[in-house]
Amino acid sequence: MSTGCDFEALVDFIDKRMRMSQIYQPLLIRALVDAGGAATLRQLAQAFLAQDESQLLFYERRIRQMPLRVLRKHGVVQAEGQLVSLACGSLTYRQRAEIRRLCEQKMQDFIARRGLEIWDYRLLEGDPVPESLRIRVLKDSGGRCALCGATARTTSLEVDHIVPRSRGGSNSHENLQVLCRDCNQAKSNTDTADYRTLHAADRQAGCPFCDEGVAARAQHVHGTCLALPDKYAVTPGHMLIIPRRHVTDWFGLTDQERRDADELIRQLRAHITAADSSVAGFNIGANCGEEAGQTIFHAHIHLIPRRKGDCPAPRGGVRGVIPGRMGY
Repeated sequence: MSTGCDFEALVDFIDKRMRMSQIYQPLLIRALVDAGGAATLRQLAQAFLAQDESQLLFYERRIRQMPLRVLRKHGVVQAEGQLVSLACGSLTYRQRAEIRRLCEQKMQDFIARRGLEIWDYRLLEGDPVPESLRIRVLKDSGGRCALCGATARTTSLEVDHIVPRSRGGSNSHENLQVLCRDCNQAKSNTDTADYRTLHAADRQAGCPFCDEGVAARAQHVHGTCLALPDKYAVTPGHMLIIPRRHVTDWFGLTDQERRDADELIRQLRAHITAADSSVAGFNIGANCGEEAGQTIFHAHIHLIPRRKGDCPAPRGGVRGVIPGRMGY
C-alpha cells in the first residue's frame, strides 16, 4: 500500500506529475473531494457516469429509439426538440407519489423476472473489439459504411457486430462490419445481415442520386435514407425519399432501408403539416420500372402534399397513373 500524501503533495502530483491517457484520474480525485474525501466504488461509478458524455449520448439515443417513441404513440408523453413532458400536465403531490409507486413496482417486477439480463446490451461491452482489429476492419471497409455508403468525410464510422453480442456474436473479424453512426443506431439486435456484400454496389457512376452533392442538399436524413425537394414538384412541398445506397427500385431495398424510409416519411409529414395548415392529405408512391414511369433508376419514394382544390376531381388518387382510370 502506498503511503499517504499531504495537500501540497497532492497539488504537486496533479499539477506536475500526473500523466494521462484517459480522463479518469482527475475525475476520480475530484469525485472523492466532492464526497468529502471518501466514497464507495458505486458512488464513484455514479460520478463517472454523470461526466461520461458518450454514455449520456448513448442513453439519449436509447430513449429516442424505444421508450419515447412508444410512449408518444400511446399519448403518454410529448416531445418538442430536447424537451420531453408528460402529456397529462401537472400532477398533485399525491398523484406524483402514486405514479412513482406504480413505476417502481413495474421495474421491480421486471428485474425479479429478468435479473441482470435487462442490461445485457451494456454488460457485453465489457469485452470491446481490440483496437488493432478495429483498425483492420475500418481499413478493409475502404472507409465506407457497408449499408449506405457514407464515408468518414461526412459522418462517424463505427465497427458493428453482424451477429449482435446479445445474440452470441463474437469479436472475430468475420463478424465485424463498418456502419456509419446513423445506420448502426438504426440496426436492431434482431438484424444479422452482412451488409458488406452490398458495398460494391453502393454507388453507380452517372446516377444523379448517387452524386455526393445529393447528400449535401438533403433537408432531412434518417439512417440509410435522405430526403430533398423534388426538382419537378407536383405540388408545393413535394419531397423525394432516397436511399443513400444505389439500388434500382423499391423492391431492392433492404428491410432496414424500408424502415428508415417509413420513419422519414412520418417525420416529413409532421414537418410539412406543421409548416402549412392548408395541407389536407398526401400521396405516397414509387415508380418501379420504365413501364411504370420510372426515369431515374435509383429507388426513390414520392411524398406529395395535397390541398383542397388542387385537383378538380381527386377521387381515385394514385389510380390516376393510368389516365382516365381515377373514377370508379
